[in-house]
This record gives sequence, C-alpha cells and structure tokens, in this order.
Amino acid sequence: MRHEKKRVVVWGTGVVGSMVIAEIVRSPVFELVGVGVSNPAKVGRDVGEICGLEPVGVVATDSVEELVALRPDALVHYGPTAQYADDNIRVMGAFLRAGIDVCSTAMTPWVWPGMTQTPAAWVDPITAACVEGGASIFTTGIDPGFANDLFPLTLMGLCGEVQSVRASELLDYTDYEGDYEDEMGIGRPPEFTPLLEIPELLIMAWGATVPMIAHAAGIELDDITTTWEKWATPTDRPTAKGVIAAGNVAAIRFTINGVLAGREVISLEHVNRIGLDAAPEWPAGSQDDVYRVDITGSPSISQETSFRFTDGSGRSPAVAGCLATGLRALNAVPAVNDLPAGWVTALDLPLVPGVGTIR
Repeated sequence: MRHEKKRVVVWGTGVVGSMVIAEIVRSPVFELVGVGVSNPAKVGRDVGEICGLEPVGVVATDSVEELVALRPDALVHYGPTAQYADDNIRVMGAFLRAGIDVCSTAMTPWVWPGMTQTPAAWVDPITAACVEGGASIFTTGIDPGFANDLFPLTLMGLCGEVQSVRASELLDYTDYEGDYEDEMGIGRPPEFTPLLEIPELLIMAWGATVPMIAHAAGIELDDITTTWEKWATPTDRPTAKGVIAAGNVAAIRFTINGVLAGREVISLEHVNRIGLDAAPEWPAGSQDDVYRVDITGSPSISQETSFRFTDGSGRSPAVAGCLATGLRALNAVPAVNDLPAGWVTALDLPLVPGVGTIR
C-alpha cells in the first residue's frame, strides 16, 4: 500500500533527534526536508554526518526562517527542556504562526497545558501562535508522557471502578548520560537540594499527567502532593558519566500524588538507581528497567512495559525509551494534521498505530 509522505522538519540532533532522523530516512511515510540545530558547529553539515549515517542530502541550519519557508506538514521538535523555554517558544511559535503543526517532546508541562502550575508566559504565546496560524501543537514524552498518560488511561477504560492508579518509572541510570545531578541530586551529597526536590518545581516539571488523568476520569482533585527520598551509596559506583563516590546519592525515589477526599487516587512514581542493587527495599519491576502501571479497582490491573534494542548495538534500555519517546511525536503527525487548530493532548488523539512501521 502506498502512503502519501508527510514532509517534516526536525529540530534537534541530540540523542532523540539523531535516532528519529535515522528512522525517518528509512520510512515510507515521512520525508525529511529540513533539520534545525542550535549548535553553530553543526550548521552547514550534512545531517547524515551529524547523526552517524550516510549522507542524506539535507544540510543542518540554525535559521528558523529557512525551515519555515520549506512549508513542511509539521515540525517535529526535539529541542532542549523547559529550562530553555524562551528559545523553544521562539522556534515553535514561528512554525505555528506560519500555519505549520508542531509535535514536540521539549516542554513537558505542555503535556497538559491547562495545569495551573504552568506559567502563563509559557502558554499564552503558543496559544496566540496557534490562533494566528490556524495550527496545532502536540507535546509528548515518556514520563511525563505516554507511560503515564496513554498507558494508565487506556487501562482505566477496562475498569468499572478505580480506587487508585499508579504509574511508575523504575530505571537503572548506570549507563544513562542525561542530566541528573542538579535536577535529581544523583551523584551529589545527601544534603544537596536538587531542583526537582522543590515540590512546586516537581509538580510543574513532572506532574502534568496527574490533572490530565483526573480530568479524563471526570473528577476534580483536592490537592497535589509530593514525596522525595534519597539513598546514599556505601561504596563507589561507576557510571557512564564517571564515578559516584561513597556517601553520595546513588538512588532517588519521588512521588507526585493527586488527592481526592483524603486519599491518594492518582500517583506518579520514579525510582532511579545507579546499579540494580541500590536502594534494594524500594520498588522494582519483575524485570529490569520498566515502566509500570498498577490499578487497584474492579478489576485490578498491572502492566509492565520495557524498551530494548535487539540489534546488537548494546544501547541501553534508557536510550531505547528515548527513541520510543521521539517516535511517539513523529507518528502522531498525521493525526495532529487532521485535528482542529490549538493545543492537542493525549486525550485528543485517536489511536496512533504507526502507519508504515510494518514493512
């Protein structure tokens, strides 16, 4: 079956962007027409060279205007986190004002843009850009994102009653090279206060799917609370980023909890370790490195999902999860193109089955 290709521009050639670009160049459904980068050293280089591929005939640029002029069907944006909100809004807003839909993983509070904790300065310019251009924007991720919105919401639809729902990330970060020191305090002394330990920041950065699930279930939460625990390693622990010295934090556990009538009815949980033997009393999956959903109800349901590379590359489960995150945004492009202008969340999308993936 032939498919009309969707012409896409990708912004970002980091871990996620590079892996997704490798998938796009093999796809029968998507055509890569442009790539945007922030690093001046990448400007003017063939994108294949940047991503470790054969040349693909597309040259990286930092010019938003050049990319908008390509008139793609969508921008697929794998830019930096909300720490760089102004630049993310500048780039995505330009495409939206030009009438080009955006699917992104960058601004995780936008997973549920109506969350009251999100600053208006992060929402209003994008709302205005969608109106001006008649375009749509969908933001996803893994956690926050599909592991704690699509997965639990789908399973809740199999229940007559849900007393509580918990979505957990249970990962070993030994081989993970992303940022976790200042954000989570991993590798820091126990007395160090990481950014996410501050309840307001944790809820804003990670908690968007709590009010989303509540909205989907037709309830209004009384409160959203958090917990934070640390585990200091008694021995040195090697990681992909160096050694965590004995006495420093090598595991963290946090929760974000939606409270209704004095009960925690919706919970997001993270347990991130350096080494599977770290914090052995904390939750773990039935296999290593999983995302888990536990529903207590009628019926009660438990589901674990793991992401793996089976291509012999030796890449870690955390990196496989990053690829899945990027492809959730890419594969949503046709559905987002078909939706009315404005904000799009997981609740607005139809089933996204991955057209063209079986070949």
